[in-house]
Amino acid sequence: MFENLLAKKMNNLGTETAFKVLAKAKELEAQGKEIIHLEIGEPDFNTPENIVKAGIKALKEGYTHYTPAPGLPEVREAIASYATRQKGVKYTPEEVVIVPGGKPIMFFSLLALINPGNEVIYPNPGFPIYESLINFLGGKAVPIPLKEENDFRLDTKELATLISPKTKLLILNSPANPTGGLLTDDDINEIADLVRGKNIIVLADEIYDRIIYDETKPVSIASMPGMKEWTIILDGFSKTYAMTGWRLGYGLMHRDLAERIGQLMVNSNSCTAAFTQKAGQAALTGPQDSVEAMVAEFKKRRDFIVEGLNNIPGITCKTPKGSFYVFPNIKELGISSDTLETILLEKAGVAVLSGTSFGRYGEGYLRLSYANSMENIEKALEKINYAINHIL
Repeated sequence: MFENLLAKKMNNLGTETAFKVLAKAKELEAQGKEIIHLEIGEPDFNTPENIVKAGIKALKEGYTHYTPAPGLPEVREAIASYATRQKGVKYTPEEVVIVPGGKPIMFFSLLALINPGNEVIYPNPGFPIYESLINFLGGKAVPIPLKEENDFRLDTKELATLISPKTKLLILNSPANPTGGLLTDDDINEIADLVRGKNIIVLADEIYDRIIYDETKPVSIASMPGMKEWTIILDGFSKTYAMTGWRLGYGLMHRDLAERIGQLMVNSNSCTAAFTQKAGQAALTGPQDSVEAMVAEFKKRRDFIVEGLNNIPGITCKTPKGSFYVFPNIKELGISSDTLETILLEKAGVAVLSGTSFGRYGEGYLRLSYANSMENIEKALEKINYAINHIL
């Protein structure tokens, strides 16, 4: 009805396919079909009790009103203290902007920085909102392929060929969605060397940096010499603390840029819910055993699903270093990723995502979230195996 009235740039706006597949899966469930959900990227754990209690306490104490646009001072202080420890670089509260979820930091950062024609280098396959926002704002989306043979890490030599005088922003995501790839210390050093001194801002999406499965702590590019001022870190509470529905995230950035992002908050959301912020403060300052337990369980599930997928003819699967996704290779099956996604949902009752949901370099792969019970993962593997052997 209103298509002719919409701004032309609305035609450039993409979406997050996971929610489309979820909606279709819910329709099938409403028809009485059993669906195993491996499409949505959220922990299947409840928010830890101490965080829930802190949120309730805040509500009862009157944290139900406006806050300063960039967040409550004491919560910004807690985030700055946490980030200083976790990221390995000193942050102050003035360099923190609290927002309702992680996506606003993507949106506001690109909105504040990108003019039409500016080039933005982003990972592909990668979180689909990166490319969507670049196109929406009139920037030029420059994908850097994340290849399986390189453990789904970007190739720094290839990155060097993509940087141009028009490059305004580089987006990094480590650990990565959808691949679970993790940049090495050497990668981070080399990337910093490539962008340093070139007026290129790095948007470092570090939302999964607590969900890793080896002894090495991820290195933030902000901790590299001369890079803090040129880095915006996106982080939040959704994945680490199972708080997806609380809508609580934050950005770490130079204080001058933080003021501008605060202006965008004033013009859009006013502020993030006060009681949610207090719950986040409790998450950072309280016990971390629930996080450790969740990651340990994810590791068990990761090992189980990787072994199971590799036992299915026509599928191979690398072991991810972080996040809670696997990105199996299905090229030997001889069908497209979209086709297999549809077959698995409609014929086998397993909701997964086509690799192309994350960009054109995702063709030949699927993304499965193992944020589900071991019992359901086992059942899903059986159904996938049956579908490939008897339905294809």
